[in-house]
Amino acid sequence: MSKHTSHDKYQEDEANPAAGGAGPIDPQNTPEPGTAGESVENSAGIAPNGANGLDCTELAEKVASLEAQLADAKDQFLRKAADFENFRKRMNQEKQNAIDFANQSLLLDLIPIIDDFDRAIQAAKSAFDLENTAGDTPSNAFSSLYEGIGMISKRLSSQLDSKWGLKSFDSAGKPFDPNRHEALMMEKSAEITEPVVQEEFLKGYMLKDRIVRSAKVKVLMPEAAASTESEENGK
Repeated sequence: MSKHTSHDKYQEDEANPAAGGAGPIDPQNTPEPGTAGESVENSAGIAPNGANGLDCTELAEKVASLEAQLADAKDQFLRKAADFENFRKRMNQEKQNAIDFANQSLLLDLIPIIDDFDRAIQAAKSAFDLENTAGDTPSNAFSSLYEGIGMISKRLSSQLDSKWGLKSFDSAGKPFDPNRHEALMMEKSAEITEPVVQEEFLKGYMLKDRIVRSAKVKVLMPEAAASTESEENGK
């Protein structure tokens, strides 16, 4: 039994291509360098630069355009987010205001009653001081009535302040503030340099941090300011 060498096997395959050999190499059928890569690109649908595709300049412009669109979209998103946050805060504030001032009308109706208590206490105090000045001893009934009215007024004011946030503020001796005071009378004075509340006729009230009733007051005006105001009114 004869054995074929590798050289004999190669010669047989070259002579008989049908048997599995590659056959002789034809120089005319050999692809040129680079043409294989181009055929792959064409088969994948990728056109070479300068044909139907985009060159580097066009690609750079396209990237810059997309980046500008992205930046604009991001800016719009941030603006919308800020608007929504402001809207949410405003709605929460309005909701809290609705809760805080829901009883404003009722509390405003109670303020005149407190005024009546204050007037009664002031009248009783004046009578009490008058009797003491005259040397008379006030009766026990009068003293009890005076103290009882004062206790009722204090308790009512304390409850309205602690539970509902309604409280009065003092004005006498304070600088005049048109947002807090309503001037019913005015008097000139050379001893002051700015308007000052001289006397309080009716207390002012605040609900939470809101002025719900201005104080009715008498105002001391500086001489210079009062003179200027009179001249302007005369013109």
